[in-house]
Amino acid sequence: MADKESPEENPEHGWAQVLAEFFNEEVKIDNRAVNGRSSKSFIGEGRWDLVLKTLAPGDFVFIQFGHNDQKFKDSSRYTNPHTTYRHNLIRFVNETREKGANPVLFSSIVRRNFNEFGSLIDTHGEYPLETRLVARELDVPFIDLQYLTEKMETSYGVEGSKALHLHFSSGENSYYPDGKADDTHLSEKGALLVAGMVVDEIKEQELPLEAHIKL
Repeated sequence: MADKESPEENPEHGWAQVLAEFFNEEVKIDNRAVNGRSSKSFIGEGRWDLVLKTLAPGDFVFIQFGHNDQKFKDSSRYTNPHTTYRHNLIRFVNETREKGANPVLFSSIVRRNFNEFGSLIDTHGEYPLETRLVARELDVPFIDLQYLTEKMETSYGVEGSKALHLHFSSGENSYYPDGKADDTHLSEKGALLVAGMVVDEIKEQELPLEAHIKL
C-alpha cells in the first residue's frame, strides 16, 4: 500500500499511492502505510497511535496487513494469525470506531507465485481468513483483495503477470541497473489495477466514499 520514494524514477508503486487518481478533490488520502511493517510492528513503532491522534469523525481507515505478520524469524513483526494478528485487527477496528471513523478491512494481495504447472499458489496461509472472520464478526466492510488479485494474476498468466510486479533484466531499468525479480511488490501498472479493483468494490458495496469517485 505504501507510497514509494522517488515515484518519477522508481517503478515500484503501492496501490494506495495511486488511489487519489480515482477520487475527486473532496477526498484527501493520508497514506500511513510503510513497507515491511506487520500489524505488530506498526503498533510497536507508535505508528498506530499517530493514526489515532489525527483521526476525525467521518474519516475512513483502510486496514491491510498479513504479508509481514508471517515473518516468524523476526519477533518484532511475527504474529500468530489466530491470536495476536486477530486481536490487532480487532483493536484497529474498535479504536477507529471510538474516534467516529470508519474502518475497512482488506485481505492481502497475492504474491506472483506460480508453480511449475502454471497454478498460482497461496503464500498467506490463515491471515486472510482471520481478516474475513474479524470483518464478519464486527460487521466491518471487507474488500477481498486476495481473491481479486488472484483473478488478476491468473488472467495475465505466468509471463504476462511479470508486468504487474518488478521484473527487469540487467540494464533494462535505470532504477535497478543490476536487474530485479520481485513477485511481491507492484509496478505502477499493477498498482493502478489493484486501486481500480478497490474503487469498484467501494461502488459495489455502496460505501459513502462512492459519492467522491471520479466519473
